[in-house]
Amino acid sequence: MTKLPGWQGLQRVALVLGLPAVLVVVWWFASADSDHLVFRPLSEILVAFRETWLGPRLVEDVLPSLSRLARGYAASVVLGVGLGVLVGWSRTLRALLEPVLELLRAIPPPALIPLIGLFAGLGDSRRIVIIIAGCVWPILLNTVEGVRAVDEVLADTCRSYRVRGLTRLRQLVLRSASPQIMTGARQALAIGIILMVISELRGTVHGIGFSVEQFQTSFRYPEMWSGVLLLGLLGVALALLFRLADSWILGWYHGLRASNRER
Repeated sequence: MTKLPGWQGLQRVALVLGLPAVLVVVWWFASADSDHLVFRPLSEILVAFRETWLGPRLVEDVLPSLSRLARGYAASVVLGVGLGVLVGWSRTLRALLEPVLELLRAIPPPALIPLIGLFAGLGDSRRIVIIIAGCVWPILLNTVEGVRAVDEVLADTCRSYRVRGLTRLRQLVLRSASPQIMTGARQALAIGIILMVISELRGTVHGIGFSVEQFQTSFRYPEMWSGVLLLGLLGVALALLFRLADSWILGWYHGLRASNRER
């Protein structure tokens, strides 16, 4: 039986959306008659979501949080990839820095918040530094491993044809390491969302994390759950955007893997 055009795409969409849809339906009916102080009906949470986040708070809280996340994440990518290429390409530098990097990586970023506050103050710079302190490590370490795994045959070919400098870096090193780099960047994005919230719990009067904590301490539980729901939706949206970027940047790699599986 011949499948209709686009049938596989519809099946994929159904698989992706099926479980979330079922969970929402179960949540709706399971909480419909709830009179618990904390666990409110989903209908109340959705009303609170519309009234809370689709008004002035969108500009006052959501956009500033996303701006800090974007700046911290972008800085983490630049630092992680830059330092990772240097450490991965130089055995001497790797031997010198690897123990220190492993030590720093093991320190949870929230534990550094008081120290970061001493140097970065209490403004946006503190929150951005906190995001960088957690996001940079998966990018850096995956970049190091990706650079170390560059094919020796390709490296010898570049040396034979005297491919050096930026051309070598762009065409050999970064291209070979890009799958590992994107893996680290994907991990860093999830960490960044968590640290975005943590960084806003103290020393600020704006942001999603600040608002959710204020709702909790003032017993406004529908609004609190609406903030949690917002964070989940933002996580899904950012993951989808990252997947699109991954398909664009690593299109050649995914195509190569697909052709290898068909052989």
